[in-house]
Amino acid sequence: MTTNGLPLAGLRVLDLTVARAGPTCVRHLADWGAEVIRIAPPTAEGGDITGDQDGFDYQNLHRNKRAMQIDLKTAEGKAIFFRLAETADVVIENMRAAVKFRLGVDYASVRAVNPRIVYGSISGFGQDGPYGHRAGVDQIAQGMGGLMSITGVPGKGLVRVGIPIADLTAGNLLALAVMMALFDRVKTGQGRWVHTSLLEAMVFMLDFQASRWLLAQQVAGQAGNDHPTAIPTGVYPTADQPITLAAPSPRMWGRFCDALGQPDWKTRAGWDTRDGRSDDRVAINAAIAAITTTKPSLHWIEVLDTAGIPCGHINTIDQVFADPQVQHLALAKGVAHPRLGDQQLVRTPINMSGTPWGIRSATPDSNQHTDAVLAELGMTADDIAGLRAARVVQ
Repeated sequence: MTTNGLPLAGLRVLDLTVARAGPTCVRHLADWGAEVIRIAPPTAEGGDITGDQDGFDYQNLHRNKRAMQIDLKTAEGKAIFFRLAETADVVIENMRAAVKFRLGVDYASVRAVNPRIVYGSISGFGQDGPYGHRAGVDQIAQGMGGLMSITGVPGKGLVRVGIPIADLTAGNLLALAVMMALFDRVKTGQGRWVHTSLLEAMVFMLDFQASRWLLAQQVAGQAGNDHPTAIPTGVYPTADQPITLAAPSPRMWGRFCDALGQPDWKTRAGWDTRDGRSDDRVAINAAIAAITTTKPSLHWIEVLDTAGIPCGHINTIDQVFADPQVQHLALAKGVAHPRLGDQQLVRTPINMSGTPWGIRSATPDSNQHTDAVLAELGMTADDIAGLRAARVVQ
């Protein structure tokens, strides 16, 4: 599959990222047609320092790219990078804030050879400030950004979220920032440095929990499976397996009461207002559970769906991909890996009318395209062999 018809076709991206946050950003660009050249440092084993390149995680992060290995600590390696940067549109990195300056591949240095470059960075805590020098990983950001303090069941200890939400959000936000900078470049002809951090992304994702403090001085705590303020929203038992449902608004609460055969709940003192239901959530949840346990989950899904109440089963990951709606949306996409065989990867969640999307190529080995990219720069086989012998490239 070619990039013809994809919105980012013709865009060249140099990918210096490791771990997850940076690759999440680059994956958006690669999925939508950008030519991405992933640049990793050489390793003694010929592998990749960011993890098992045959593993499920690596394979899902780095599809639709080309890959090469260059030692940016050498003058020769840095020279190759800057030759590539001269014709690139975007550079993405997520090193510690100071490392790019130490390597000499920071925004100012790249801009000196290409003023149109859009340079994207993700750090742990920001590019400067008292924590700017620190390394950052997702769980640290979850803790320092407040998420762990509001996750889990009250009295049962702190809990991390089961996905790397700070990494993923930072990557998603940087992809948005890159696209804004590219749009601005159309008007100005100049590139920009855009950056975010795991901490900034995590605080942003606190959303209304953050505004509860900023605007109302309320410090949110753990609420378990209940919504922090909108009741009933939570997990309820049935005769076979629990379901999740949400009916907090006055209109939905009325329909919900009728669907459960309890119209008197609509006018019960304390239950007839949103704040009252939140305050009396324990009694309300117990009353709901006493009814929902009398019938199996599918019964209640059908009853509530008919009444227009948001509800659903609580799926394990395998059940997610067996779900008919997930299959209809084709959220798993196939690709043939030349060495590992047929694979199923998670597709982009973005849909664009008139633009067919697919995985153009499986994740490459870390040095799979080193020779090809260097040859495109005009280097001969002897030139490349010399660079490889000196371990400038691999």
